[in-house]
Amino acid sequence: MLIPVGPQVFDILVYLVENRERVVSKDDLLDAIWAKRSVSESTLTTHINAVRKAVGDSGDEQSLVRTVPRKGFRFVGDVREDNRSSGQESVHPKPPIGRDHAARPLALPDKPSIAILPFQNLSGDPEQEYFADGVVEDIIAALSRISWLFVIARNSSFIYKGRAVDMKQVGHELGVRYVLEGSVRKSGNRVRITGQLIDAMTGTHLWADRFEGALDDIFELQDQLTASVVGAIAPKLEQAEIERAKHKSTESLDAYDYFLRGMASFYRRTPDGNGEALRLFLRASELDPDYASAYGMAAWCYVWRQLNGWMIDRTQEIAEAERLARLAVELGKDDAVALARGGHALSHLIGDHDAGVTFLDRALALNPNLAMAWLYSGWIRNYCGEADTAIEHLTRAIRLSPFDPGQYNMQTGIAFAHMLAGRYEEASSWAETAYRNEPRYLPAIGVTAASHALAGRQADALAAMERLRRIDPALRASNLKDWYPLRRPEDLARYADGLRKAGLPE
Repeated sequence: MLIPVGPQVFDILVYLVENRERVVSKDDLLDAIWAKRSVSESTLTTHINAVRKAVGDSGDEQSLVRTVPRKGFRFVGDVREDNRSSGQESVHPKPPIGRDHAARPLALPDKPSIAILPFQNLSGDPEQEYFADGVVEDIIAALSRISWLFVIARNSSFIYKGRAVDMKQVGHELGVRYVLEGSVRKSGNRVRITGQLIDAMTGTHLWADRFEGALDDIFELQDQLTASVVGAIAPKLEQAEIERAKHKSTESLDAYDYFLRGMASFYRRTPDGNGEALRLFLRASELDPDYASAYGMAAWCYVWRQLNGWMIDRTQEIAEAERLARLAVELGKDDAVALARGGHALSHLIGDHDAGVTFLDRALALNPNLAMAWLYSGWIRNYCGEADTAIEHLTRAIRLSPFDPGQYNMQTGIAFAHMLAGRYEEASSWAETAYRNEPRYLPAIGVTAASHALAGRQADALAAMERLRRIDPALRASNLKDWYPLRRPEDLARYADGLRKAGLPE
């Protein structure tokens, strides 16, 4: 039997049926049916009631079109697709899902790519779907602020809601290398969220963790959970891409691959690795003269040389670092990584702390989940004598990236801040932890020596100074400002006093 309906009622029914695997929000309907035009709540309700009437449903029964409180609508009836009599494509074609899908796979983007699937609601309460979906939406939004990452939009990743899927198939269908899946369990005033990151090309699990907290303020908790998830995911994605790039032929590398290879060399933390990284970053900038992050990392190679006592021609190298850093911040006005690297280089090597604070604040505004930006912001606050703010920012960096391979730099920064504040016991503890994590890191050894000496542990201070002098025999109390560009004379005097007591020559 044919039932006459208006064109918008028909379009709503088609849209609900084709998107039956998920809850369709009111905004989705306004976008798809009314092209985002302003429509009253009563108009939408009238059209939904007309859809129900057309399919023999009612607002009380909701056997086919179900209202999900605070979320939208979902078609829950059984559907059989029959394309035999139609020679035309659907107005709203739905991406096919399943093992039998044989369509041509989407090409991978030229940057790391990820889809975040809807999280399973394990609460036993269907009304908690909105919370699980909201967490995923926040993660997608936060990841989307990272310029080096390609993120599938929510409306595409949510086609998998309520389905058991194969991760390789998801990667094939959406054209992404990585997939994040997870679950949400709410019990009383507590919530637990689990997540796992999968390489969709191989099916390998790269990362898994869980996050728990109270629900006194649900929106604040969502923000906290999102920040934790993003901070844990982003370094893993970058590291995985670096490992993949190591095995590529250099003849076929584009600017991005040169950048990744540069990162791989940089993370070797050796003089040779640093030199190779600098060459690769400069090569990336040659291939793409607007590649702000490449300039930022090239500038930061010089920072790392200075921190570890590897500079040969200090004047020339600092001048080149300044040139590269200013290119990074000029070209990367909307690139949080470029702003963070370039801003810190200007502060650390040039002593332009005001510029450093400005660019780091801009980076954090662009991406408040960027642990590296919190790290550099913390160090610049140390240079400015703002110890407590430095600790706050560095602690945030650790929280966002709890398994970061460069965490010793965060720990060293916290140790330095405690030393500036006169808390020598705390400084010694943090410095020793940083040294254990990276015994070759000169700043960690220096803070260890000074804080031990200022705390009265002379034997420990002398042992640390012996390690320090082996790595950088040219360091003297008189040239300490070349190593740490501290704005306040009293901070420089405190640090120099500790190093002198540990045995550093004048």
